[in-house]
Amino acid sequence: MEVLGIIIGLIILMGLAYMGYSIIWVAPLAAGFVAWTGGLDLLEAYTGIYMSGLVGFLQTWFPVFMLSSIFGKLMEDTGMARSIALTLSKVLGEKRAILGVFLSAAVLTYGGISLFVVVFAVYPLALSLFREANLPRRLIPATIALGAFTFTMTALPGTPQIQNLIPMTYFFTTPTAAPIMGVAAALVMAIGGYLYLMWRQNKLVNKGELFVEPKDNTVVEVSDEAPNVLLSLIPLLSVLVTLNLLEWNIVVALLAGIILILLLSLPRIRHIGISSSINGGAKGSVTAILNTSAAVGFGTTVQAVPGFAILTSALMSIPGTPLVSLSVAVNLLAGATGSASGGMGIALEALGEQYYNLSQTSGISAEAFHRVASISSGGLDVLPHNGAVLTLLTITGLTHKDSYMDIAVVGILIPIASVVVAIILASMGLY
Repeated sequence: MEVLGIIIGLIILMGLAYMGYSIIWVAPLAAGFVAWTGGLDLLEAYTGIYMSGLVGFLQTWFPVFMLSSIFGKLMEDTGMARSIALTLSKVLGEKRAILGVFLSAAVLTYGGISLFVVVFAVYPLALSLFREANLPRRLIPATIALGAFTFTMTALPGTPQIQNLIPMTYFFTTPTAAPIMGVAAALVMAIGGYLYLMWRQNKLVNKGELFVEPKDNTVVEVSDEAPNVLLSLIPLLSVLVTLNLLEWNIVVALLAGIILILLLSLPRIRHIGISSSINGGAKGSVTAILNTSAAVGFGTTVQAVPGFAILTSALMSIPGTPLVSLSVAVNLLAGATGSASGGMGIALEALGEQYYNLSQTSGISAEAFHRVASISSGGLDVLPHNGAVLTLLTITGLTHKDSYMDIAVVGILIPIASVVVAIILASMGLY
């Protein structure tokens, strides 16, 4: 009965999240069902067990979420993000529109800018490039998703995205954990996704499908006015270098990046409205951290019921290396919550200790567990109810019917294939 309660609780969580309800109240509701079927006192389970998980995650990660959001908002509002994207597009030219948009999103994401900010920063450029190249507009969401939602978020060693940082707490690793596995998975996602999009482009163009203006007839013009691209790159490089080479804490690395943006923007600071950017970034981080923390609270509750031991035993008995069961668990929970960080948070909160212990006894490096958890969080999370997918489609003025199939290929199928490659490398002792 306890195991059935956990499964039904997950179904409640997934179903309501898919219907668009906020996980902030959906997660405690689902956790309450799990607690009830597990024989726990409901009030104690909510105020004690559930809230301890939520508050614990919030205490650990709120500074990172807030500073990351402020960093991204400042990069957007100062025009630095647009400057980098614009320069890349000019270098590659309109004939390589897909490559230009994809790389622009990838550079910004790897530099530490949040996925949502990247969507806003890159879309005007993407629309302009696709218009000039006369390419089907329906490919824009998948092109941005390939650059922002996949390898730079989860696989490339050293990425400052939260999906690469969360496993560090459970496996005592660094952002550059398992570089061979990470680079190999990143290549599968980047090259595989790009080749797929080029195939789709040729197929659609050969069928006569070309660029069509958005239905609202709004023509987004891309201005050439932007900060110097070399100056714009400095904050991104600062975060990467201080985090990975100098091994600064991510909080300090992000603070350094924010200070550099402000210093480099001094000549234009009066016209930008820096205080509103900082306020906007700080406010935007609250919903993001609460969503993930609520999901982690659900994982804490699951861990407390008697059926969890049975469920853990079933997961651990999946044939093959324990990396397979970890990948399955993270993928399924990321899909259930529609969130890479939320799904991974649930999985690692509930199972992280067991997998870390396995890394000490199985001969498989803790770094391999880190990288598999991170990459796996970026698979089924991109189901139709994912918040980033919904935002991407809203901003681009397209529907699931128009573009979701292509998003699913570059954001789900190919990333899952990349996990298989990473696990094979780990089985060969190549981390």
